Amino acid sequence: MGGLASVLAPIAFVNEAALRLGRAVGVVAIALMVIAILTQVFFRYVLGNALPWPDEAARFCMLWMTGLMAPTAFRRGGFVAIDMLQRFLPRVVGQTLNIFLLLVSLAVLLVAVTIGWSEVTGFGGKFATAALYLPTSFGFDEWYRIPRSWMMASLLVGIVLLISVNIELILRSFITMLGGGHLLPEIPDAAVGAE
Repeated sequence: MGGLASVLAPIAFVNEAALRLGRAVGVVAIALMVIAILTQVFFRYVLGNALPWPDEAARFCMLWMTGLMAPTAFRRGGFVAIDMLQRFLPRVVGQTLNIFLLLVSLAVLLVAVTIGWSEVTGFGGKFATAALYLPTSFGFDEWYRIPRSWMMASLLVGIVLLISVNIELILRSFITMLGGGHLLPEIPDAAVGAE
């Protein structure tokens, strides 16, 4: 059990640091998404002249917010789960079922990495977004069209973070099944928007 705990410690540390940064960036993405949507509402319904970029900017922010915050929800048990069966089973059998389900999730996530990678590097990733541009000069006279791959990289980053969290949860489940659950540090549960 000590070996598993020593393997778990650095993974948990890296996950906590990466997910803390992800939550901070995710909060910024939510704020930018709200600003883009409110801008579009104002221009479309008050001025009667819809802008081309806010919809795409909001989608960009939403994808990154999801990719960066979903691993935190997974780590804290925030995903929807049906755990009635596990609660009615004997402790060891329930924990074995939990480990099995985490292993199935890991297999799905490993397949999803290839899908995420192909979205970033494949045919679709070679195109640029329709209306998102970044200024490339201080005079705002040169602009760079944001590649679609930047948007789809959120999928790949989110999946990699989910894999890391999944491995941590598998190790935690093994340690708990072996009777060392009381030795595991709690997964901190920050208030929404607070760090």
